[in-house]
Amino acid sequence: MDQNLIRAVVVDPAVEGRLAIKQVPAPVPTPADALVRVKAISLNLGETRNALTEAPSGWRPGWDFAGVVEKAAADGSGPKAGARVVGMMFQGSWAELLAVPESFLAELPESVSFSQAATLPVAGLTPLYGLERNGPLRERKVLITGASGGVGLFGCQIARDAGAHVVALVRRAEREKHARDAGAHEVAIGEDATPAAQFGPYQIILESVGGTVVAQALTMLAPDGMCVSVGVSASPQSTVDVRALMRGGGVSWYGFYLGYEFRRESASSGLRRLATMVAEGRLKAPIDLEASWEQIAQVAQKLYRDRGIVGKAVLTL
Repeated sequence: MDQNLIRAVVVDPAVEGRLAIKQVPAPVPTPADALVRVKAISLNLGETRNALTEAPSGWRPGWDFAGVVEKAAADGSGPKAGARVVGMMFQGSWAELLAVPESFLAELPESVSFSQAATLPVAGLTPLYGLERNGPLRERKVLITGASGGVGLFGCQIARDAGAHVVALVRRAEREKHARDAGAHEVAIGEDATPAAQFGPYQIILESVGGTVVAQALTMLAPDGMCVSVGVSASPQSTVDVRALMRGGGVSWYGFYLGYEFRRESASSGLRRLATMVAEGRLKAPIDLEASWEQIAQVAQKLYRDRGIVGKAVLTL
């Protein structure tokens, strides 16, 4: 193969499933970038939705990856050659070789596999940082909506590990078991958030559904409570009763964007925390499907259009 080319997942509207593995130019690292040979990737709903519905031809999706440093950064920063790492990018991580800055990489404990690690960046960092936005969790009541997805299942575990009383909201009864296995003390089941009201009020809500669910969740906050919106898997539009929000008593609604949160704590720092939790047995990667990246189109379809994956889908290279 031409050394100036690598294989990567590319959007191609002309092929079935809109995703294909094609040759693209090899990455050219800056002095602060390590070259990483990718071993595993994971899929997230947001990037998959974009790839299957809106992204133009040639766009390269991908946020999460794990692999081995092939060449350390020329400036001496970051992991050395041969190090096993987990990392993330804002675009294009579904590829054989990546150029990644040190602040987006973390070395892996030997006991953490590439597949486990690949689930951690977006789905792990989002609840890790989001749940910390309103202070310590110990002995506080937490609601996790969309609790059978990757963010939700990680969120249940992280909140439980921190000493919170965890309530999970899932849409379908057959997914209750997954939320309980992830640490939920109670599970509310329904198409909207009303079944969760009986277990409230909540000091913090990690909300990933949007639409009607977020509007209802806002009314379930305890005084000084916070709803952290991390996603809109159902709808980005919501009608909110502002008077109820005002009368809640110091409640707040936090718009969470992971890229902004890196101003508070780098991706590398958070990924080290998560990988340590996995190594210590305090956090389990919720892998529902593992396959070759050659099956990217089929797996993306199952995740986004069929909503047939509980937790995370991991593809290996």
